[in-house]
Amino acid sequence: MKLATYKISQSSSPALGVVRQNDIVDLQSCGLAGDMTQLLYTGIDVSAIESRLPEGRAIALADVQLQAPIMKPGKVLAIGLNYADHIAESGMEAPKHQVWFNKQHNCINSPYGDINLPVVSTKLDYEAELCLVISKTCKHVPKHRAHEVIGGYFCGNDVSVRDWQLRAQTFQIGKSFDTHGPIGPYLVTPDEVGDPHNLDIRCLVNGEERQHSNTKHLIFNCFDAIAHLSQAFTLDVGDVLFMGTPSGVGMAMKPPSFLTEGDVVRVEIEKLGAIENKVALENGETIMGS
Repeated sequence: MKLATYKISQSSSPALGVVRQNDIVDLQSCGLAGDMTQLLYTGIDVSAIESRLPEGRAIALADVQLQAPIMKPGKVLAIGLNYADHIAESGMEAPKHQVWFNKQHNCINSPYGDINLPVVSTKLDYEAELCLVISKTCKHVPKHRAHEVIGGYFCGNDVSVRDWQLRAQTFQIGKSFDTHGPIGPYLVTPDEVGDPHNLDIRCLVNGEERQHSNTKHLIFNCFDAIAHLSQAFTLDVGDVLFMGTPSGVGMAMKPPSFLTEGDVVRVEIEKLGAIENKVALENGETIMGS
């Protein structure tokens, strides 16, 4: 099942629906949860939802604006150096342990929203990544049970401001600029995905393929990640994990090729769809208050 957060207009409130071929069925009109986090808390019962869809209001996909599936995640965590070919192009050693960093929740962006080219840097880069969302509050999850706490999967772009990223070992600020975490286009439930560790993944910049791999090449897979993180702290419903990027990032090209204003970055993952974001110059306006 493909679940999407959407708006009918820019000023309307976000709603939740099930994506079919050319339309989306509003779940609130079916008497079901009105937002994704609420649905995750109650549990995604695919059969129960499907049985209610005939009661719902269908809207043409072309008439809605898709939003980030999880608009306000709690934690946004990303793993670094998780494909061998990306480690090689980065000139770094393979990590003995999982390397995680935070992306601030303000980075979350819609699947087709503009990516800011910051006024403070020209070192803007892309990273195509498989993402997952936690559906059950959990701690000390054994690897063989980790699949039980995954609510679904979606595409992500771990947009990176490389000079700011490399100023500190935590990477946090350079990975957390506003708009630098587009995700979507929808949440695909595990039953429809099947094996998350055998999905084709690609990134294209202005139609040129820059990254192409398969999630079978993850060094630490989704279940490893949950087992590892949950030893340290509780994972909460709505937390989002970015699972790392393969080779082909702009920083590693010779010479480096960073994103510029007007560039279009497309991330495609088998069974999950695609997100596509245009680079737009940040206005740098001072904002004080709401």
